[in-house]
Amino acid sequence: MVTPVYDTQQIHRLLEVVSDPEIPVLSVNDLGIIRDIQINGHQVEVVITPTYSGCPAMDMIAENIQSYLHSCGYNEVKVTTVLSPAWTTDWMTETGKRKLETYGIAPPNRITRDSDAPKRCPRCGSTDTRVISQFGSTACKALYQCNECMEPFDYFKCH
Repeated sequence: MVTPVYDTQQIHRLLEVVSDPEIPVLSVNDLGIIRDIQINGHQVEVVITPTYSGCPAMDMIAENIQSYLHSCGYNEVKVTTVLSPAWTTDWMTETGKRKLETYGIAPPNRITRDSDAPKRCPRCGSTDTRVISQFGSTACKALYQCNECMEPFDYFKCH
């Protein structure tokens, strides 16, 4: 077994492999939910903030972080959830936003947080879209339809 490197940057790079169970193309780094990594001797603590305070995926994300870091040789791993400051889509990486769009989910509107601003269809690129429901497949998304290609799509809500 390889001896693990107790370096916060190394652990942050390793976490690029841990994906969001609801949107598997996004890593926990892409989402911006990793708030801090602390090392105390041979204990690694990863501090995470949920995208929503009641996000059902957070327990699974915490387990996946622990499991993956254990598989990398880190025996003492603690995952701590903090709610303040509240997560915001501003914490998502630009790479993560591009991955969302490629996956078929419109990323948070980069120009404005105005909920009435047009959402760009991730399939055809049209901004001639309309909201179908403020609640999509998960609490962090809304359901839209493109008036150009007529395809429905999720929009990752700004907050």
